[in-house]
Amino acid sequence: MKKKILLAGALACCLLAARAQKKDTVFRRERINKTEIEFMYSHYLQDGNNSAVTGGIGTEKLTVYSPNLRIKKTWQNQRNLTFKGGTDIISSASTDNIDFVKSSASLIDLRTYANIGFSSPVPKKNMNWSLGTGFSVESDYFSLPVNMGVLFKDKKKMRTFSVDLQMFFDDLRWGRINKHYYRPVKLIYPQELRYMEWYETTKRQSYNLKLGLTQVLNKRNIIGIYPEMSIQKGLLATPFHRVYFKNEITPKVENLPGLRIKALLGLKANSFVGGRTILKNGLEVYGDNFGVRSIAVENETAIKINRKLTLSPFVRVCFQEGARYFAPYNAHNIDETYYTSDYDLSDFRTYKAGLGIRYAPFKSMGKNNMFNEWGLRYAYLHRTNGLHAHIISCVLNMTHQTARKKK
Repeated sequence: MKKKILLAGALACCLLAARAQKKDTVFRRERINKTEIEFMYSHYLQDGNNSAVTGGIGTEKLTVYSPNLRIKKTWQNQRNLTFKGGTDIISSASTDNIDFVKSSASLIDLRTYANIGFSSPVPKKNMNWSLGTGFSVESDYFSLPVNMGVLFKDKKKMRTFSVDLQMFFDDLRWGRINKHYYRPVKLIYPQELRYMEWYETTKRQSYNLKLGLTQVLNKRNIIGIYPEMSIQKGLLATPFHRVYFKNEITPKVENLPGLRIKALLGLKANSFVGGRTILKNGLEVYGDNFGVRSIAVENETAIKINRKLTLSPFVRVCFQEGARYFAPYNAHNIDETYYTSDYDLSDFRTYKAGLGIRYAPFKSMGKNNMFNEWGLRYAYLHRTNGLHAHIISCVLNMTHQTARKKK
């Protein structure tokens, strides 16, 4: 009897070993590393007749060329490392009037930026955390951003909750990318107002807290709530903005309070309405302690023409009540403490409409490369104060993927 038991045990061990060996050779898991590469180019054309550089009147003609590159590396454990960098080349007839010399150095400006971020899941907690930083630099501006965030999901993945904190530390001195300087030197004022220093500080700090809650209602509908609070401290005025006063010939430099508190509530609702159509609707309500109030509604309708092609017409309407510190050219009183003629802080209505085209074949480009999508988007923007703009953007997205068998 003892021999029979030993023989049965030996046979079982042999069968288990054979099964394990077969599993190892046929079902070896693979580790997949993926790199997503996205190139985007935007072209922005603007015109109007309310330049703050010349006190609320004058040309706002502006052209911005904006190429940028985003690279996202994803490892098999779903950790991500993302880099994004680019340049904005700005040609502005408006800022050229800082020194009244046409075709001067202020006609062309350049902004360069780069950001890097890392995110990682937390095993068994249905949570992701992220951390990032970078820089942005112009001739009269340097910004150091720091951001961190946490995203929670419920076990059924029907609800998410996110918390994001963004901090920006800005220095508004001129000279960092200017010939013979390459360091921060001074604030740039309008030419005729450079006889004195108008501000006591050159720094600005911004702190933004963003919350997000999304809920899947059913197979066709998902909603989101996005409250946001921002605090800005320091130099909040623009040094080269002129302000003209009643019965006064000489202007002053724009002056605004050193503290601004902003609050925004965003609501999103996406609905699959049947066929090949998805509605993306949004509502934003905004207010701050400068007296600015606004409400905006928007819709983007994604229509899937076929498996690869999607058309997305969109529209956005915004109504804004201006700041208490705003007045047009020659309308401020000389005894006012704070004053601006920047029409971004005025009463207006904004209408924006356009069309997006997305072609996503997900086509192989060799052993490890895939062409994901190509997109083109056009928008026209019109403000009731006469400002209008055309925005064209193009994006190309591809993926490089490698896999190696796990030992």
